[in-house]
Amino acid sequence: MSTTDKLDKTDIQILRTLQGNARLSMKEIAARVSLSPSPVYERMRRLEKSGYIKGYVALLDAAKLNQGFVVFCKVKLGHINSEAAGRFSSAVRGMTQVTECYNISGGYDYLLKVNVRGMAEYRDFVLNVLGTAGNIASIESVFVMDEIKHEYEVCLPET
Repeated sequence: MSTTDKLDKTDIQILRTLQGNARLSMKEIAARVSLSPSPVYERMRRLEKSGYIKGYVALLDAAKLNQGFVVFCKVKLGHINSEAAGRFSSAVRGMTQVTECYNISGGYDYLLKVNVRGMAEYRDFVLNVLGTAGNIASIESVFVMDEIKHEYEVCLPET
């Protein structure tokens, strides 16, 4: 199945079921999509192999793990070309405090989501981790006061 192939109703039901709870057994998923476990297993393998399913994770509570201080950090590079972008992207991939990073348009080049313990740890991150990435012209930090919505699910078409 290539990414240009259309997903059928059952594929979408499987994906929707997994988004709700990826810990379900094959038997439980099969019951929810009205198939036996064997064809569900084959469909899931095909969905994984074709890249529709990128992996399975446990969603952790950052606040309970003392990593609940969330900062969105906008970064503008001093100069931008494919080499500079590649170096910055590689550096960010190694920063454990950065949980998400997007190359964006507008006044900044990147948007980073950073999870740390508090302001002192964020200051240390900016000065001693992010600041060592090089080629940074400016940084703007936006501190999260309250999380209103945080969804991981992808909006799937109705079946």
